[in-house]
Amino acid sequence: MRRQTRIDQLVGTHAEKLSERLQAHRAQLFPPHARKTLRKFTSGEVAALLGVKDAYLRKLSLDGKGPQPETGAGGRRLYSAEDILALRHFLDGRSKATYLPGRRPAPEGSGRKYDDPLQVITVINFKGGSGKTTTSAHLAQKCALDGYRVLAVDLDPQASLSALHGFQPEFDLLDGGTLYDAIRYVDPVPLREVIQPTYFPSLDIVPGNLDLMEFEHETPRAIMEKDGGTFFTRIGDALAQVQDDYDLVIMDCPPQLGFLTMSALSAATAVLVTVHPQMLDVMSMCQFLLMTSNLLEVVAEAGGDMSYDWLRYVVTRYEPGDGPQNQMVSFMRSLFGEHVLNHTVLKSTAISDAGITKQTLYEVERSQFTRATYDRARESLDSVNGEIEALVQQAWGR
Repeated sequence: MRRQTRIDQLVGTHAEKLSERLQAHRAQLFPPHARKTLRKFTSGEVAALLGVKDAYLRKLSLDGKGPQPETGAGGRRLYSAEDILALRHFLDGRSKATYLPGRRPAPEGSGRKYDDPLQVITVINFKGGSGKTTTSAHLAQKCALDGYRVLAVDLDPQASLSALHGFQPEFDLLDGGTLYDAIRYVDPVPLREVIQPTYFPSLDIVPGNLDLMEFEHETPRAIMEKDGGTFFTRIGDALAQVQDDYDLVIMDCPPQLGFLTMSALSAATAVLVTVHPQMLDVMSMCQFLLMTSNLLEVVAEAGGDMSYDWLRYVVTRYEPGDGPQNQMVSFMRSLFGEHVLNHTVLKSTAISDAGITKQTLYEVERSQFTRATYDRARESLDSVNGEIEALVQQAWGR
């Protein structure tokens, strides 16, 4: 008689093997106890980020003004991310151009620090593989490079956003350290205790791990005991503790509509829905939107704030030469109009290959890819992120 395998033991064995291999992979990429570092940027890249000419940066360097770049072989000038931020501070106010696009100070005597409210962008979809983490990571990093003070929040227990930023949950977060610690019902900690700096000078992160599932398990009990009736305010209340420290908060939600996602939606000022333009994905999104509408209506009736500055759908993993995908994008635009972003995130080997080494397209060197492949993918990401940044500025009345 064939002996059956206990599934718990089999899965546990597989988990141990995979964890050991991932740890070895990380040790190969990064020495023990080391943190990820960010590459240097060429003067051409910096000029494009700042919206100035390369010759202007060269003149600043020759005149000894602003941060001084590292000079490589052949006189090639290289700037760190810290140098880019210092350049923004140096240039801001020297002309009509704005090099620090974040929140404006409030008038004296107003009782508040900023005239513009904190922008909280929640990135959601019901279906895995729709590009939520890729979209969240590239958006957070580009906004940081563009001069915004950004907090990324990983709400997905799978913690892919955390891994992209150098945090391996099963090794680095053994004693907690996720948003759950700040929103749990018993003895929550201040949010600042779980915020971690990243290798981008203007980007911090609240990493995630499996502890986040505890919020899903504890909330029904808390509701029954009358302690969790306003569970949907817990993320917003936690973010309020640091609202003056950042311009933008970008939350990468799990691929499910649970209590965490509903609390994130209640805290949001804007919603970004990622969509892969395939029929099955769009059908799944339809079910997600129906369920979201019904559940958030209940939250609104209970006192939750369901007003947003904007909601947009972003088409991800798009292949322009794919006829059915083009039809699906046209279908979405005909239904949702301006709520679909004009630009799309292209499917690209540059983006997927960068992910193999836990990097984004803003971290990898252009020389690692065919120039046309890199430039095409980078242009699509920059265009999408630029469109989102324009929506943020519009929400601030600019």
